[in-house]
Amino acid sequence: MNNKIDKFFDADAVSADGRIVLEVEAGRAYSNNQFLKDVFQACMMYGIDYLMIAVRNNYRGNPDFENIFNFFETLYINGRLQLPLKGIVLIGY
Repeated sequence: MNNKIDKFFDADAVSADGRIVLEVEAGRAYSNNQFLKDVFQACMMYGIDYLMIAVRNNYRGNPDFENIFNFFETLYINGRLQLPLKGIVLIGY
C-alpha cells in the first residue's frame, strides 16, 4: 500500500543473484515444524528458485534430518502439492 513493502522475510543467506535462499536451523527444525515455515517463506519470496535448509542430523535423540527428509520425499512422491520452487536442498550437519 502506498508503494511500501508490506511483508519481508529475513533469511539467513541469499545468493548474489537472489535466486537461492539458505536457512540454517538448530533444535527447532523438526519439533516445531520450522522447516515447513522455511518452505512457505521461500515460496513467498520474489524470484527465489531454490531453498537450502541446513538441519541437525540428530537433536536430543531425535533424527531430525531423517524425519525432514522423509517428509520432503513423501511430499515429492505423492505430487499433491506443487511448489513454485525449482528445488529444495536439505543439508544435515
